[in-house]
Amino acid sequence: MAEEGILELALKQTKGLLQAEDILVDAVKDMVRDEIKRYIREKLEANPELKAELKAGISEMLEAKVKEAAAFLKIAKASARLGLELVPPHLREEMTKDLISVFEREINAIIEKTL
Repeated sequence: MAEEGILELALKQTKGLLQAEDILVDAVKDMVRDEIKRYIREKLEANPELKAELKAGISEMLEAKVKEAAAFLKIAKASARLGLELVPPHLREEMTKDLISVFEREINAIIEKTL
């Protein structure tokens, strides 16, 4: 029994050392990232034309992401309408209410996250 206690203690200490090592590795990774960012910023500050080109590309990419999200929203809306068209008329009203309820919850959750 005492041997099991010693083994468990050794494992816990080893685990603690590994966690400390993970923290050290993460810190070094962060330092490397910071150094790379500093180097990139330096190069961009030295070349305003390149900086403007990169900024324009990032803006275009963000705009494309917004358009992609809008397209997915249109697809979701059309899919919901199609789904309701497929439902028998006597169930359509109930399904519409349920669908609206789901969308309201999702939209409220998104709004809360962004505020």
